Amino acid sequence: MLKLFKHLKPFVWSLVAIFILLFGQAMADLSLPGYMADIINVGVQYNGIEDATPQAIRASELTRLELFMDADAKTQVNTYYKKLDSSTLTADEYTAYLEKYPILASEAVDERTTDDGAVIIKLDPIFSNAMMIYAGLEQQGAQMLASANITVPEGTDPITIIALLPPEQIAQIQEMASQYTSALPDTAKTSVYVAYVTKEYKTIGIDLEGTQTHYILRVGGIMLLFTLLSVSCSVSVGFLASRVASGLGRNLRKQIFVRVENFSNTEFDKFSTASLITRSTNDITQVQNLAVMLLRIVIYAPMMGIGGLIKVIGHEASMSWIIAAAVMAMLTLMGVMLIVAVPKFKIIQRMIDRVNFVMREILTGLMVIRAFNTQKHEEDKFDIANKDLTRVNLFINRVIVLMMPLMNFIMSAVMIAILWVGAHQIDAGTMQVGDMMAFIQYTMQIIMAFLMVGMIFVMLPRALASAQRINEVLETEPIIIDPPKPTRFNSGLKGQLEFKNVSFRYPNAEDDVLKNLNFTIKPGHTTAIIGSTGSGKSTLINLIPRFYDVTGGSVMMDGVDVRQVKQHDLREKIGYVAQKTLLFSGTIASNIRYANEGATEKDLEKFAATAQAMDFIKKSEKGWDTVVAQGGANFSGGQKQRISIARALAKKPEIYIFDDSFSSLDYTTDASLRKALRRETDNATMLIITQRISTIMGSDQIIVLDHGEIVGSGKHKELMKTCEVYREIAQSQLTKEELAR
Repeated sequence: MLKLFKHLKPFVWSLVAIFILLFGQAMADLSLPGYMADIINVGVQYNGIEDATPQAIRASELTRLELFMDADAKTQVNTYYKKLDSSTLTADEYTAYLEKYPILASEAVDERTTDDGAVIIKLDPIFSNAMMIYAGLEQQGAQMLASANITVPEGTDPITIIALLPPEQIAQIQEMASQYTSALPDTAKTSVYVAYVTKEYKTIGIDLEGTQTHYILRVGGIMLLFTLLSVSCSVSVGFLASRVASGLGRNLRKQIFVRVENFSNTEFDKFSTASLITRSTNDITQVQNLAVMLLRIVIYAPMMGIGGLIKVIGHEASMSWIIAAAVMAMLTLMGVMLIVAVPKFKIIQRMIDRVNFVMREILTGLMVIRAFNTQKHEEDKFDIANKDLTRVNLFINRVIVLMMPLMNFIMSAVMIAILWVGAHQIDAGTMQVGDMMAFIQYTMQIIMAFLMVGMIFVMLPRALASAQRINEVLETEPIIIDPPKPTRFNSGLKGQLEFKNVSFRYPNAEDDVLKNLNFTIKPGHTTAIIGSTGSGKSTLINLIPRFYDVTGGSVMMDGVDVRQVKQHDLREKIGYVAQKTLLFSGTIASNIRYANEGATEKDLEKFAATAQAMDFIKKSEKGWDTVVAQGGANFSGGQKQRISIARALAKKPEIYIFDDSFSSLDYTTDASLRKALRRETDNATMLIITQRISTIMGSDQIIVLDHGEIVGSGKHKELMKTCEVYREIAQSQLTKEELAR
């Protein structure tokens, strides 16, 4: 899989953008539980009061609080508060402030003059500490004063008595109150100053409902903005990831296609057609789907997991063991699943190859299947391949289906554990409800991160198998390649072929198919090669355009070894009509123009007339625009051969190779075609492979092959006298009268 990452280089900027967007999405998602906790804790429980530093406080109350502040703290407080009363305000100001602070009608109010967060952070500990001492003295002040031998009259406020004491005694009582309040948990301390500020706001007449609503709307608005940011990042990442993955799939398909185009027959013997189709489609789809998941999850999930752990430890480390237990359980579950399922993933792609192979074979040979009434046999063969693939897929899907309920069980168990432990901590005052809710959210984010990684592990084995199969094609170097320093053909010779001590053996074969062949084909001459089935005729033909390379000796064209020139230059000189005729989907005209795009309609008529194809083209309703189905399935064998011959003629090459290209023609058409070819290709070299003696009787040279060796060479009459193999073939096809012509 790592080898395929190099194919992501064209998308480097998209990958950078994806990383930045995923980081933004993760930060936005990780912020939401904290804001939710603030809404519950501050907005709901604390009426929107988030600071110990009050917005406004009665002057008398501030004086009482200052009893428990040192001189420096008093200076800081007085710096940021101003006194409001009828003597310091104009009439209009007084009226405006009276509406805001109704208590101003009866007593002075001190208002905070800044909303600077840094100032509030500095003042908060001062007020919080003073309020804690104040609250402690309100509850236990009488006992503390009694322990200091100070009598408090019944019904008298202890703070009033303390205010009359000398500083030394106030400091002593303050120390006693601090010891009492220091034992309280942080949540209780927060509750104390919130309760104090709430009571003071009510006394002043501040609209607490408005304060609460304002806080909830403000924090909710921030949450909405973060949510929109997360959604925007997610949509953008989805778009970019899909674009990158699609581009990767497109590039891989192109590279496979280009590589396969350069394969020789040796490489095609290694990879079946069905396998190459699967690798170019299904395998690339698997890699493409994994690429989308990798780009969207592999970066995002660790960010969420690590970020969630940091947030959890920062919020409530006492329950971190729950997360650790959940993570271990999920890792164990995924490990078991991978051990069970991975071996099955490795064979799925091979089974898809098998299904494609069987399906292609059945569709290709459908007419033969019907002719022999073997539909049931072929159905059974396909059913076996299909069921094998289905069985493995079902096994893997069952493992995955089983994993999801177990994952949900772990998540539910974690939720119950958090609620159980959190409820006890809330009851003990060591945790707030909002913090527990945030802990649950962070835990779910961490678990979901592992779930997403688990999804990757589900897809990874199959995609890795597909990636390996794709790499097998991309890393297969064609055996037949252009030479580093190609030479040019001899311009003085055009169309000369020479086989010098040529031998050939197929890869992994034990014996040579062709053995020590020596012959020359002169320019402008017609040479025929004949022999029994399996004598090596088509193999010999494949050596000329370098579909295979000789294993011994050399094939010379125009005085140059064909291995020393570019394949393009070599094949440019050849007009090839294969034994297995192939037409491309399109029209008759497009198939003939396949060899010469610039051919005019007049040229097409000339080539088709030479190939004896005009009769059925004219009879067709659409003529040249007659549709050709895939592979030419809507034409007879003879019609396909004639269109293929016209296609070779359109190329106007120096050498024509006809590999048993007249086998589907009747004798009359065959004779007319050969006569027309002589006129059209008068100056070209012609090489004919055939089983028909009548087709080659007039050839300048006939080469007889038997078991890969030349057993006869010469003209027809000469071979009838000197070559027994040729004579047997001829006598089996023609009468004595026909042979004597």
